[in-house]
Amino acid sequence: MVTALDRMAFAMSQTARVGWFLAEYRMSVRTSRGSMPKAKSRRNVPQTAAIVAELRRLFVRDWQNVRAGYYRLPHDVMPRPRQLLADARGFFRDLPTVNRRRRERHGDEVRETADRATAGLPDYYLQNFHFQTDGYLSADSARLYDHQVEVLFGGGADAMRRQVLVPIHHYLGARPAEAVRLVDVACGTGQFLTFLKDTHPMMSTVGVDLSHPYLQEAGRRLAPWPRTQLLQAQGERMPLADATADLVTCIFLFHELPNEVRRAVAAEMARVLKPGGQLIFLDSLQLGDRPSFDGLLEYFPRAFHEPYYEEYTQDDLIGLFRDTGLSFVALDHVFMSKLLLFEKP
Repeated sequence: MVTALDRMAFAMSQTARVGWFLAEYRMSVRTSRGSMPKAKSRRNVPQTAAIVAELRRLFVRDWQNVRAGYYRLPHDVMPRPRQLLADARGFFRDLPTVNRRRRERHGDEVRETADRATAGLPDYYLQNFHFQTDGYLSADSARLYDHQVEVLFGGGADAMRRQVLVPIHHYLGARPAEAVRLVDVACGTGQFLTFLKDTHPMMSTVGVDLSHPYLQEAGRRLAPWPRTQLLQAQGERMPLADATADLVTCIFLFHELPNEVRRAVAAEMARVLKPGGQLIFLDSLQLGDRPSFDGLLEYFPRAFHEPYYEEYTQDDLIGLFRDTGLSFVALDHVFMSKLLLFEKP
């Protein structure tokens, strides 16, 4: 049961969170002046006040979910200042090299320096996504990743991820969580899974990702909870038997996949789902979802090296998953993301 003190702690911490990450974002924009490409589109982009208002609505929704019992108060509701400062130092230390790649339009350093660590990884993955150092293939990148994403989203990334917990709550109903198996495709550093396990500690979870360093970071974060398995594998070829997952989650993956790989991953997720199981999908908004954000969506792949993003924003996601045999259940827009729910007949 949440208390008035919980509400006060949540409100104070999330207000401070947004202020901190928006301040970092503004500082990074000033530092990157002269490196950022000019926008080609004439579409308007939302002003800071509008984005802050949207963030406020996101955190109101987040709190209402906590109060309704859909998930627990976030375990990091009171972040450690020392860790925030250390992550900020790492972020700004890396920013000059990010800006160099941005100026040079050079997002392929990972491919050019391929070694044993990248052996066997698909070519589409060997990118410096976001122009970040090492792409997704080093421990330094894994430590910085979530902080970088929070800067990008003004502190709202984790709150968007937590919205996936709502349909999980509804799916469970009277089912005991320990009888349910969930597969998280592209689990990355395990950040979403920490929120899931904090609410449903005995649920059996499998995290799948291509990056060994990110899986190591996920293992560190998930160490306090039992019944967690981590697998290094491609989403389009998961080493899991047919119809063995009650739930599949996929968060912020599809915008970083080429068209044909998106379809292969969708088919693979449908394959591992049990009949009656659900796929819960969260990713970036697409063009037309919220027209006031369309200018940002058009600018983002140029400013942050997302080579497959433009194509993603125009893809028919509902049709894509229907082609795998899944039935569309629901759609929701959450700040800068869209939440889709599908069921396997």
